[in-house]
Amino acid sequence: MSKKVAAIICAAGPSKRFGGKRRKQFVDVGGRAAFLRSVELFANRPDTKQVLLGISEEDEELVSVKWGPNLKFFGVKIFFGGMERFETVQKALELVDAGIDLVAVHDAARCCVTEKLIDAVIAAAAKTGAAVPGCAVAPTIKETRDGVIVRTVERAGLYEAQTPQVFETQLLKRAYENLKNLDKSKISDDAQLAEALGEKVAIVQSDSSNIKITFASDIAIAEAIIKSRPKPKAEGYIGPYVEAQW
Repeated sequence: MSKKVAAIICAAGPSKRFGGKRRKQFVDVGGRAAFLRSVELFANRPDTKQVLLGISEEDEELVSVKWGPNLKFFGVKIFFGGMERFETVQKALELVDAGIDLVAVHDAARCCVTEKLIDAVIAAAAKTGAAVPGCAVAPTIKETRDGVIVRTVERAGLYEAQTPQVFETQLLKRAYENLKNLDKSKISDDAQLAEALGEKVAIVQSDSSNIKITFASDIAIAEAIIKSRPKPKAEGYIGPYVEAQW
């Protein structure tokens, strides 16, 4: 029997490094808003019973006017997140339905994730309790101090953590209950909270194509990645307005 999944899509961040008038999660990527690409990947999954979209209160009008009907059609529940990622997830956990086995936390701006990778991370979490996708670090990494290199970091065993990060529901709730005992300024992802409990988190091999849009220049890269992938074959009758459904 497949596990019941709730997906938390984090789209409330301030996008400080992105620039521009619109936050990165709402920019157009290949004809569709970045956050919608993330939402639909989970909304179309049979094992996903809940999709929780965390947005900033100041973006409520934009989201409801521009995408509200479609989000409602897919049963997406919108809630107000916080300035920090952990605040958004913390609020979302209060909305997770009883009977949900696994919670997937995903960055709205990581819109190039594939269905295959989501499958793999969910399967790993179902087996181990916690799993995250990761890309082996390839560049040469330098540690600096006062603008001077002090050492070259050994890359063996180093991974760049990505999302979706998937956890057993109760494990993630326990991890967030323990947040009060941690230095919040040093928390960068959900796996870190599970690690703080002494829980083992499995790594699922990913690659650099699961890019997170951080800077405006990343949009062209994300579009090239999406364009390079084969389009899925649609089943059944396709109406004339399918391209405009979002």
